[in-house]
Amino acid sequence: MMIPESIHDEVRIDASPARVWTVLTEAEHLAAWFAFDGAEIDLRPGGAMVFRWKEEGVFHARIEAIEPQRKLSFRWALLPDVAPTEGNANLVEFTLTADGAGTLLRVDESGFRELHGSDDDRAGHVRDNRMGWEGALSTLVKHLDASAA
Repeated sequence: MMIPESIHDEVRIDASPARVWTVLTEAEHLAAWFAFDGAEIDLRPGGAMVFRWKEEGVFHARIEAIEPQRKLSFRWALLPDVAPTEGNANLVEFTLTADGAGTLLRVDESGFRELHGSDDDRAGHVRDNRMGWEGALSTLVKHLDASAA
């Protein structure tokens, strides 16, 4: 079974990079489009992020890099209630590129091959996260549309 190293998705958003950045980096917005049962973010390199879902649990992340309105990357544990460490966490990178009056938002998640567990476990993470980002980006666009009204 061939496990990809990374997955990618992107969406063009009819909002400025500044607005998209706000939705990516403020806890109240993260809770609206991503971690529906709550989020916390300490927006600095090394800062903690926490995502809560009633069904899946509490997931922890650590911010790796920030370039305001351009890039946010964090390492997140793919299992609930554990700190992100080697073998249990992937790197997620959001890249924002101005595109006319809008923004092209790209998400790259890498590290699937290095995860501990079986190939079936890693393939499950790839499948679940691919579907998860597709849904999350769609919800992010809807959240931005609703907050602009």
